[in-house]
Amino acid sequence: MPRTTILIIDDEAHVRMLYAEELKTQGYHVVLADGSENPQDLLSMHKPDGIILDIKLGQSRSGLDVLQQLRCAGATQPIILCTAYDSFRYDLKSIAADAYVVKSYDSTELIDTVMRLVAL
Repeated sequence: MPRTTILIIDDEAHVRMLYAEELKTQGYHVVLADGSENPQDLLSMHKPDGIILDIKLGQSRSGLDVLQQLRCAGATQPIILCTAYDSFRYDLKSIAADAYVVKSYDSTELIDTVMRLVAL
């Protein structure tokens, strides 16, 4: 039986690794992306069951734009926005996300949100 796959899109490698280890411990299969990839390609290649998306993907890319691209590409799986910037919660572009979690090195809230939205 295939394992439930979570795609983590974050430009910070240490954050990707932290979330990946936590999710693997819970039994999820994890795919990592740094945000430079084409969102449609990531969807078709990995077929994730859920997506964790950072809002600020480096200097030149917005996670909110990636969110819109994912939804326009037909992504129906839960997308969890995860960022250190709480102000983005009120950006109208973020309405396409299923949840919003403020980034922290204590990943309890994020893991709980994934487990609530993406069943194993």
